[in-house]
Amino acid sequence: MNMDCIKERLKECLTEERYSHTLGTAHCAIKLAQKYKLDEQKAFLAGLLHDCAKCKSNDELLKIIKEELKNIDEGELQNYKTLHAPVGEYFAKTIYDIDDREILDAIRYHTIGRVGMSMFEKIIFLADKIEENTRDEKYSKEIWQILDNNEGEKGLDMALFRCFSETIKSLVNRELKICKTTIDVYNELLDKVKNI
Repeated sequence: MNMDCIKERLKECLTEERYSHTLGTAHCAIKLAQKYKLDEQKAFLAGLLHDCAKCKSNDELLKIIKEELKNIDEGELQNYKTLHAPVGEYFAKTIYDIDDREILDAIRYHTIGRVGMSMFEKIIFLADKIEENTRDEKYSKEIWQILDNNEGEKGLDMALFRCFSETIKSLVNRELKICKTTIDVYNELLDKVKNI
């Protein structure tokens, strides 16, 4: 499926705001890929498809997970906001014909992350949080400042640590469950940041 077909299909199944966020994420992913010398075309595609399952209801997402996906951690199913990530990976493979493991993993882990994230996974995770079409401008600037003031993967880890800290605070404030994986990633990043 070529890029125009992918965009057209996404435009049909996502809300206008979600589609704007999707384009913002894809363009931010290119900027981050340029900064960290990663494949820009793959970054754009991963950004474009990261929320491709966001159009489905929670019941539909749970049905797909139950019927089609194996090895989904129960903890990940505790928060409805993360259900679209594993289904997004599945849709990227089955609907959009993506077979690139790096792109699929970036889609899969853009919500909760995972211990040992690759640089590519990190930039897609961040692009989702700091794109300029729908995200808070002040927060995005703060993350870009962290990235610009710290070289290489050190900057990525510091920016991710800031994102995970905010995510956990937000989940606590809203009295939502926190997936164990999110805690594990936070702890991994805390160790890295403390050693910088």
